[in-house]
Amino acid sequence: MRLPALRGERPDAGRPRQGGAGDDPRPALGRARNTYARLLPHLAPSSARWARDASLLVVALTRRRVDDTGLLHSGFAEYDLGQAVAHLTVQAQAMGLGTHQFRAFDLDGLAKELDPDPGWAIVCMIAVGRAAGAPPEGRTRQSVARLRSAPWSSAEEPPDLAH
Repeated sequence: MRLPALRGERPDAGRPRQGGAGDDPRPALGRARNTYARLLPHLAPSSARWARDASLLVVALTRRRVDDTGLLHSGFAEYDLGQAVAHLTVQAQAMGLGTHQFRAFDLDGLAKELDPDPGWAIVCMIAVGRAAGAPPEGRTRQSVARLRSAPWSSAEEPPDLAH
């Protein structure tokens, strides 16, 4: 695993990095190097209620630009990051852990705090750990039919696509 693209925390600092396809998205691992305590003040109240109890907080970054040149690094950076997060989720599930990807945090404040390398951008965070319990009672869910019809119809049943 490659380590965070955060100033002062890269063991490869000072060595040239390879660019182009194949650069992995770099997660900033909460709990490592006191990073966890640096993340907590930037959580929104809605996520702080539960994210503080996570065993691990991952800050997901992607490389959008080639250093500070403004040149696009890859048109697939967000897609690649999404795949990395998806695989993290699957692996965590296989290990009996839950994950929750979220964006309820102060993005500007967190970027200032962690100071990612030029060209890198924070996209989201992922909480990893064991679920504290079942979802709250009385939680209502939309029907599968309703979900399948969105966004094409507000009807409870999916649209008839045969006509």
